[in-house]
Amino acid sequence: MTSTSHLIHAHGGELVQLIAPAERSAELKAHSREWPSWDLTPRQLCDLELLLSGGFSPLRGFMTRKDYEGVCHNMQLASGVIWPMPITLDIDEDFAKTLQPGSSTIALRDLEGVMLAVLHVEEVWQPDRQAEAKAVFGTASAAHPGTDYAVNRANPWYVGGKLEGVQEPSHYDFKALRLTPAELRNEFARMGWRRVVAFQTRNPMHRAHQELTFRAAKTVEANLLIHPSVGMTKPGDVDYFTRVRCYQLLLSKYPAGTVKLSLLPLAMRMGGPREAIWHALIRKNHGVTHFIVGRDHAGPGKDTDGKPFYGPYEAQELFKKHEKAIGVTMVPFNMMVYLENQDVYVPDNEVPQGARVLNISGTELRDRLNEGRDIPAWFTYGQAPGDGRPAGHHPRRRRRPQAPLLRARVLQRAPRHQHSPDRLCGFRDHQERRDCDLRSHRTVRFCTKTCAADD
Repeated sequence: MTSTSHLIHAHGGELVQLIAPAERSAELKAHSREWPSWDLTPRQLCDLELLLSGGFSPLRGFMTRKDYEGVCHNMQLASGVIWPMPITLDIDEDFAKTLQPGSSTIALRDLEGVMLAVLHVEEVWQPDRQAEAKAVFGTASAAHPGTDYAVNRANPWYVGGKLEGVQEPSHYDFKALRLTPAELRNEFARMGWRRVVAFQTRNPMHRAHQELTFRAAKTVEANLLIHPSVGMTKPGDVDYFTRVRCYQLLLSKYPAGTVKLSLLPLAMRMGGPREAIWHALIRKNHGVTHFIVGRDHAGPGKDTDGKPFYGPYEAQELFKKHEKAIGVTMVPFNMMVYLENQDVYVPDNEVPQGARVLNISGTELRDRLNEGRDIPAWFTYGQAPGDGRPAGHHPRRRRRPQAPLLRARVLQRAPRHQHSPDRLCGFRDHQERRDCDLRSHRTVRFCTKTCAADD
């Protein structure tokens, strides 16, 4: 195996991988019937996966109260290491009252009942979730997705303790792109990469993103990792199945051998400045040395009064303040805009005086797609990388709006087949759907069960 010793060290000095050896895993499984079980929510599954793989190094489990409070109020673990986002396991009151700190063990299971890990309970407490939201996200407004989850949707009790992993969560799509921190580090070593700049995204990438990332890599003389979040993102975002196809097609726009695509199973909190630091630390654990922080990084938009939750470059300011402790070099970038008379994209702070500037916001793009309106050629590369619609698709002049957004367009004209009654389609948010896109389904990679028709 190629040595990875020349790569950046993981956060805290060690890549923490929590999957137990085979013999220990068998022992845990044998004892699991003696322990209470907790069925993990989708967000908890994302957090567990990154804990087990080392993506959340130096964490060795869900946070105990001391770590939790230090992170909320000072962005530091009890050890003094910087960490901006609480990683907690929320449980309901009835379950919390059955646990004994120091002696209880919980079998953590996925939605199908498969045991993924064991949590050795160290602490159980009822947090002040309003105070947590205010400290972490800077607001008590339920219009903020992170605050809304913490205050209104999360369970009222937290349990903390160390984890022992039995197996990683199962995925049935894009397996070759789901690289753990150790796997991605091995890839960097194999390719001879030392300096790597990462780009975090939850949206489809377009010409502006390609220009931004290419410039960033060239500026710091590094190779590029496109590392999109494919866990939970902001409600209303484009589904990741469509996004990944966009990313794959966009790779050809970069010089050969300079770019790598890998998917991150992250449940985003939309925490703005704190989230930018969190994203960088996660990428550091994956072997990244530089991290792109753009305008309104991981911002949730505006509050009910129309005021943005965070300033456009507030994330860059907080990152710069803690850059030494983070251990990753920030690559700041302004918003990219299109100069019509020159047919180029430039940062908005480099626009020549008098130049005609064009731009489409993410919101406007989603509106155009939903309403079947065209996407300008200057914004996209024309086919699926730009708008996510099938090649050759031409919206009718009076098309009714369709939802959900791009998924509807990908599936809209596809030939369909039926699953047998006891089998479900594995498309995210479509668990009750009995039909799926045959074109994307030829290798059965999007279903949680074997299909009735597989060719």
